[in-house]
Amino acid sequence: MYIIVIGGGRVGYYLTKELLNEGHEVLLIEKNAVICQTINEELGSVCVQGDGCEASTLAEVGMGRADILVAVTGDDEDNLVACQVAKHKFKVPRTIARIRNPKNEVLFKKLGIDATVSTTTLILEHIEELMPSHPLTHLLMIRDKGLEIVEVKISPESATVGKAVRELSLPSASILALIIRKEQKPIVPAPDTVLQAEDQVIAVTTPESEEALRAALRGA
Repeated sequence: MYIIVIGGGRVGYYLTKELLNEGHEVLLIEKNAVICQTINEELGSVCVQGDGCEASTLAEVGMGRADILVAVTGDDEDNLVACQVAKHKFKVPRTIARIRNPKNEVLFKKLGIDATVSTTTLILEHIEELMPSHPLTHLLMIRDKGLEIVEVKISPESATVGKAVRELSLPSASILALIIRKEQKPIVPAPDTVLQAEDQVIAVTTPESEEALRAALRGA
């Protein structure tokens, strides 16, 4: 595939290096002339000096035939602009953006970015996996649909223990998919299913409804 990477920092450098090792055709765009020269000395003539947010620069490097654009600068706004220009002007099939502020993830999805990568979010997800008592764990992002699969643990102190599913004020964008209960087979929740302490509830929701879902399931 022909992959264009915007941003020659550490992330862009190592990403380009690995993609080249996998046999892809890769071109890196970097504003800083010194960084660009260093990359070319180390990886070959793969870096072009320029602004990856400008349509003229993208046209010069053949964005029209690119399969993927990956924007990994240290600026969320630049990454968003580069992806939008590639997507809407050059009809690039897939765009991927690095996000430094996790709060921007929802905005990027609404604006049509195919995939986002947030180092902060990734680290938080690993921390959640290592904390059995954490109330909500992200299991899977369905990015192209704007959905996520999460797990909510019902603690003995939760106000919802002993309540039926129909009594919960679940957000409209959330669906309870499965209840995992100790020493029992997984349960597909029905309206009359009663929550018990230590239940692990698997649900499908949107990022915007995540907090409301957690509150509804734990009675907070």
